[in-house]
Amino acid sequence: MRAVVSTSGQLIWRDVPDPPVGDSEVLVRVHAAGVNRADLLQAAGKYPPPPGASDIIGLEVSGVVAAVGSAVTNTVVGQEVCALLSGGGYAELAAAPADQVMPIPPGVSVADAAALPEVACTVWSNLVMTARLQPGEFVLLHGGASGIGTHAIQVARTLNARIAVTAGSPAKLELCAGLGADVLIDYAAEDFVEKVLEASAGRGADLILDLMGASYLQRNLEALALDGRLVIIGMQGGIKAELNIAALLAKRLTVAGTALRNRPVGGPHGKAAIVDAVVESVWPMIAAGTVRPVIGARYPIDQAAEAHRALASGETYGKVLLDVLP
Repeated sequence: MRAVVSTSGQLIWRDVPDPPVGDSEVLVRVHAAGVNRADLLQAAGKYPPPPGASDIIGLEVSGVVAAVGSAVTNTVVGQEVCALLSGGGYAELAAAPADQVMPIPPGVSVADAAALPEVACTVWSNLVMTARLQPGEFVLLHGGASGIGTHAIQVARTLNARIAVTAGSPAKLELCAGLGADVLIDYAAEDFVEKVLEASAGRGADLILDLMGASYLQRNLEALALDGRLVIIGMQGGIKAELNIAALLAKRLTVAGTALRNRPVGGPHGKAAIVDAVVESVWPMIAAGTVRPVIGARYPIDQAAEAHRALASGETYGKVLLDVLP
């Protein structure tokens, strides 16, 4: 097969051996692969794959099942699927644990379904399984126009939450509004703490989903309501910050940090449990038309480097995809 290989800082589309397929794995002939910020870090040598995972970049794909392992009973050859990976997505063939392979939801093409696995699993596992978002709560989503943000807006709206978002341009805020965001905050020109407190009559947000990490930590605590929950899923703003314990105790706040890639397949917090919950709860939202994949750009697979530059620039919105099959 051919795959994108990271060599001396360059992404090169070239011949490599086909991936082995274990007894509990599914081999997918890839139609499209999603591009994530973790991919940029891995290409830069800053985010190695977990032990045992493919060293080929790529955490999500869509395509058609080409083969199944001897122990696989829930997937058949020829089925259109999308899959959550720990690596190996930028390739013509990708192997995935069978428990991380999902049917494509109704109304979504196989070419577009690669935009779903990472965002759907990240958003549902954090907003619902970790933070227990409830109807009527006020949620702040940082990076509202990102792949995670655009999906989270739609899920939170479907769950009848009130939604505030931060984004860096009027066009991105307009996109967020069209998806269902109620409070629009230009982080380049406005203080999100002031805007959240103003929009909530001084109460604050019940839940914040944060991609930034260190640089936003203190202000996130200030923006939370009593018994508020902060879930940190990214480190774009750095990895170290001082935590004001007094503020944490005074408001009875919860701060959680989560990641998806390094989770095991099994167990109560593993990827299989998350995938099952997504298929059970999010796929019906997509079938009903209340949630849809938002794709801001797509590139041929041999232009993976251009796709990385586009995502790194911050000028894109939604998901960036790589088309493997024409």
